Amino acid sequence: MSYSSILSARTLAAFAAVCLTIALAGVASAQEAGSVGRALIDFSSPFSVGLVVIGAAMGISRLAAAAYEGMSRQPEVAGSIQTAMIIAAALIEGFTFYALFICSQKN
Repeated sequence: MSYSSILSARTLAAFAAVCLTIALAGVASAQEAGSVGRALIDFSSPFSVGLVVIGAAMGISRLAAAAYEGMSRQPEVAGSIQTAMIIAAALIEGFTFYALFICSQKN
């Protein structure tokens, strides 16, 4: 992976939006003078859920891309590649559901 794909305009814009949201989380939910820390704690659960979903989507998409490329290069083993892809995708989704359950718990 090259640095140009990591530091694309879309990635930097998403990172800036996340940083701005974290910075303004205390202002948006300020009900007391010392509520900035609590606002960041309340924001950590939705943020971590977003990271889990993005990570799972990237993992499954890379898995599918590699499997389809392998199937196109060797059509005679497409059945076994597809079976392995489905099992790996199910494991990724299982881990994702477990992580979403953990992230959605209240502190």
